[in-house]
Amino acid sequence: MEPFDNNCTLPVVPGQPVTAVVQRIEIHKLRHADNLILGFSIGGGMDQDPGQNPFSADKTDKGIYVTRVTPKGPAEVAGLKMGDKIMQVNGWDMTMVTHDQARKRLTKKKEDVVRLLVTRKGLEQAVKNAMM
Repeated sequence: MEPFDNNCTLPVVPGQPVTAVVQRIEIHKLRHADNLILGFSIGGGMDQDPGQNPFSADKTDKGIYVTRVTPKGPAEVAGLKMGDKIMQVNGWDMTMVTHDQARKRLTKKKEDVVRLLVTRKGLEQAVKNAMM
């Protein structure tokens, strides 16, 4: 059974559901000696100052965001973009995690593939336009 749903309701504020249009991205880690490389960096988390997040429109969002994507790296090849908000990693909810918890979920040594659900600015509008 797939742990992903491309059009799901995800909690952003406890007790306040919102509908989010998400995209599924599957990244195959690149093996380099003993390291597995994803090719992107993250920022944000429940323990971080959301005012420092350049991708949070209202400066209150403590989500996990992609802050850098390595050109021609595994993440870019898979379609990940700078500014994407990571909602799930391999079925795990990422909407209420610390920065370190997110990093650990992404860099598990035994996982060669990382399956993400992300949302990005413009994705919801693109879906609405396609339905007209």
